[in-house]
Amino acid sequence: MSSTGQPYLGWRYRSCSSCSPFLGDFVLERGFHQPKFRYCPCLGLGMWPTDASWGPEYCTLILGPGKIRPRDTQALLPATQAMELRKRDYHMERPLLNQEHLEELGHWGSAPRTRQWRTWLQCSRARAHALLLQHLPILVWLPRYPVRDWLLGDLLSGLSVAIMQLPQGLAYALLAGLPPVFGLYSSFYPVFIYFLFGTSRHISVGTFAVMSVMVGSVTESLAPQALNDSTINETARDAARVQVASTLSVLVGLFQVGLGLVHFGFVVTYLSEPLVRGYTTAAAVQVFVSQLKYVFGLHLSSHSGPLSLIYTVLEVCWKLPQSNVGTMVTAAVAGVVLVLVKLLNDKLQQQLPMPIPGELLTLIGATSISYGMSLKHRFEVDVVGNIPTGLVPPVAPNSQLFSKLMGSAFTIALVGFAIAISLGKIFALRHGYRVDSNQELVALGLSNLIGGIFQCFPVSCSMSRSLVQESAGGNSQVAGAVSSLFILLIIVKLGELFHDLPKAVLAAIVIVNLKGMLRQLSDVCSLWKANRADLLIWLVTFMATILLNLDLGLVAAVIFSLLLVVVRTQRPHYSVLGQVPDTDIYRDVAEYSEAKEVPGVKVFRSSATVYFANAEFYSDALKQRCGVDVDLLISQKKKLLKKQEQLKLKQLQKEKKLQKQKKLQKQAASSKDTSVSINVNTSLEDMRSNNVEDCKAMVSPGDKMEDATAGGQEDSKAPDVSTLKALGLPQPDFHSLILDLSALSFVDTVCLKSLKNIFRDFREIEVEVYMAACHSPVVSQLEAGQFFDASVTKKHLFASVHDAVTFALQHPRPVPDSPVSVTRL
Repeated sequence: MSSTGQPYLGWRYRSCSSCSPFLGDFVLERGFHQPKFRYCPCLGLGMWPTDASWGPEYCTLILGPGKIRPRDTQALLPATQAMELRKRDYHMERPLLNQEHLEELGHWGSAPRTRQWRTWLQCSRARAHALLLQHLPILVWLPRYPVRDWLLGDLLSGLSVAIMQLPQGLAYALLAGLPPVFGLYSSFYPVFIYFLFGTSRHISVGTFAVMSVMVGSVTESLAPQALNDSTINETARDAARVQVASTLSVLVGLFQVGLGLVHFGFVVTYLSEPLVRGYTTAAAVQVFVSQLKYVFGLHLSSHSGPLSLIYTVLEVCWKLPQSNVGTMVTAAVAGVVLVLVKLLNDKLQQQLPMPIPGELLTLIGATSISYGMSLKHRFEVDVVGNIPTGLVPPVAPNSQLFSKLMGSAFTIALVGFAIAISLGKIFALRHGYRVDSNQELVALGLSNLIGGIFQCFPVSCSMSRSLVQESAGGNSQVAGAVSSLFILLIIVKLGELFHDLPKAVLAAIVIVNLKGMLRQLSDVCSLWKANRADLLIWLVTFMATILLNLDLGLVAAVIFSLLLVVVRTQRPHYSVLGQVPDTDIYRDVAEYSEAKEVPGVKVFRSSATVYFANAEFYSDALKQRCGVDVDLLISQKKKLLKKQEQLKLKQLQKEKKLQKQKKLQKQAASSKDTSVSINVNTSLEDMRSNNVEDCKAMVSPGDKMEDATAGGQEDSKAPDVSTLKALGLPQPDFHSLILDLSALSFVDTVCLKSLKNIFRDFREIEVEVYMAACHSPVVSQLEAGQFFDASVTKKHLFASVHDAVTFALQHPRPVPDSPVSVTRL
């Protein structure tokens, strides 16, 4: 005790012969070993066994009472003693804490709520300036741009990306079912818009294979329906498809901008990594199949909707004898050249200042050979055709298509953002800067929105071009601006030079660039070893996308992944906990062989939160793991009590009849003796008095039931027969049940009712229930749901499992052998 008579929390104190105050054993929380050193408040800390002599020369640190800092103490000790100190077991004693005591000790109060929406509605000059800088990041980073350090790298990387973007833009336009020149438009407008509004320094925005094949599935399904003529006019068909694609881009942009402004960037978190990888792998297969008609020179009919991929493969196989040999040779040669150049780039990566532009060289070489050898006329090889020079004027979207494109636009908006933000965060972590997901959503949305007005199709970022931009020395968004200006030069002056470019070469470029996504098929093996649930998501996403097409496949994959989360929370891991010897740690007895159950106490834990979807499973698992059929025991108890109540009523009725007969006999005898006529009709007051007496005889708590078999006296008092032992029912081998609620992150009304029922049911079989390790938000929700009342108070909730076990051992629920008062059913 201190001089004021108050105990020091967490310490044991005992008197010291060599020091007038007291000695305290400095011990930490775990275990029960004897401490190895002592603390004297007036002198300091000693590092010696408890039986050593005590004196001022052994003190090493002068501190006030209750203010020991072990780190400071170890810093002042010699190295050998400090090492020995770290090896020792430390313990701390503290009082047993339930929730009520913990709130008093810690002065608990509800955390103040932050209403961030109020700041959104504030109007001030500083607020307007902050919003401008938030939504126009170029005003932040461009004034600080280090020209000497970054400009040369951005110029080289921008040129390298533009060299890749030119052939990919032409190829991915064909993939989207559009004329190649619109791929160049989509490589200019969106890239420059992202330069102004984007926050990622290294991703390359523009045409991407997955986005293009999603757009192609929409254009091929809607554009032919807009043409009533049985003979397809290619010019009218292309114009209709361009209108569909540009309208789709506007809708995608509107979705992305709207979601970004309301800070809905977290929606992409519902697209898990296995889902995205399975989806992009299936999209790569879709892209590969869509390019087969250009590789073999076939003219296929348009297929859309579910199983369209299967129909396309079957048609390719059916028309394979009609393949054009010249087209096949062109595609094969271009593919071999591209593969060889990529292998050479990988091998000479350290020696080359920038990668060899294999795609651009293949493009130029194939165009020259096609023009010189007249492949179109001599071998009937399809070529790109006319590429108009100059920019097109803005065109308003067709509002009549909005209702037909709404679902596809939302799907494409999510997929495009998921790809862009995942790559952006990878590069941001690698180079040490931050990417704002909501601003990225706004930047992509503006790129698609403005690009759609200038007849572009929806875009995202390309994985291959982003890697080239980073490896070539790109440091900022200036590299994207450089690449877009190079594409502008091609559009204005050099586009018509690619008139004779074979489409088979563009198909080869697309197929070779699918290598990275097709290699994701190896995820099956890695996920099989790592996580079977993620493998299931990957396989379902892949198969759904292959069979149902890209839009319906993504919807089915998201629904399945969310349902799998619900199923996994419905069937969590339930465990009965035991105490690890000499610690306050409790672990699953099925997993830890040394963990033993505390006699008379059952500790139960779930690995997931309890809510409406798994509350019933939680209760069933609890009753099963306890080893007691609670429902059956309660049912048997109620039946026996009901039977006893019926026997008691019959006995009371017999007694009442006997009393009436005796009364009538007495009345008859008295009437004969006195010869007095008695009126049989009883007055109303007599009837009321008799009824009151009868009711008192029925409900009086002092009345006890006679032993039916022994035929005891009327007034004899028997022991209470409502207990399990008195009823002859088996008793549980534990008197206390502790629910470890550390996994709970929230509670709903179903969870509250389930916990209430658990308290009620186990108390019926004479087992007291306690709760432990609840987080503060959960406690607040329990209070808001009026969970605590006279029967279940905060004294039933403890700070830790060990506190609850200690309390249960100190206060076992009595199983009475003598008469006790029980609640009537």
